[in-house]
Amino acid sequence: MTRALGRAALTALAAFISLLFLLPILWLLASTFRSSAETFSSSSPLSWGALWPERWTLQNLGSAVDTGFLLNLSNSIVVAAITVVAGLLISAMAAFALAVIPFRGSAMTFSIVVLSFLVPFEAIAIPLSRGFADWGLTNSLFALILPGLGNGLAVFTLRQFFLGVPHSLAEAAHLDGAGWFRIFWTVYLPLSRPAMIGAGLILFLFQWQAYLWPILVTSQQEFDVAPVAIAKAFGAFTTDYGRVFAETAILAIIPGIVLLILQRYFVASVASTGSKE
Repeated sequence: MTRALGRAALTALAAFISLLFLLPILWLLASTFRSSAETFSSSSPLSWGALWPERWTLQNLGSAVDTGFLLNLSNSIVVAAITVVAGLLISAMAAFALAVIPFRGSAMTFSIVVLSFLVPFEAIAIPLSRGFADWGLTNSLFALILPGLGNGLAVFTLRQFFLGVPHSLAEAAHLDGAGWFRIFWTVYLPLSRPAMIGAGLILFLFQWQAYLWPILVTSQQEFDVAPVAIAKAFGAFTTDYGRVFAETAILAIIPGIVLLILQRYFVASVASTGSKE
């Protein structure tokens, strides 16, 4: 009986904490479907009306479409999709080499990989953008995609998963005459779906929320990604906050749906990063 009451209390506490985290999201969604005046009037003083519009409207979504936000959103989708597909292939091959193939300097190489995701990308973004400018790579989708292809955290996640795969499988494939690439493609890759999905989410979120890098390497509006377009919506004297709320909600809902669908694979991939044979 005591255990059941304790479990019920913990469940209620977890539900309450989850609701507190959801409140800003609910306010954002409500603000998407009402006027800016109503949004700020319902927020001071704060009341339950802040979470439910009195007069529903689609004007904010229409304003976002009219100002070209769909183009910016499509840029974000294309950049994220190409990064996930190409980045997963590159990260998986690098992780396989570090986890399975014995070579001199593998420990040092892995240390560099770990260091690469411990250093904030913002710390190297400015000198890296200078290099892109010197090479003539600015103002292109390629410039937006390239830095996301080599993600150290994705390589680390996949390497730790590959370490948990019995090495006897690779040895048996070697005895059958398989080379390293065939072992990677036919043995390790089919077993790594949870880790691949987890690494894919890392690559996707890295590009989806990118703001500083797109500003540094693009100056033409046609290459603006969604976060940059939202930032440019703030004017010096006036701002259409309803449009900003609508665009922000769209930007937040897409990764939210992706994470809800794939969360069990992401949890499995994180849980397997410390496993060993």
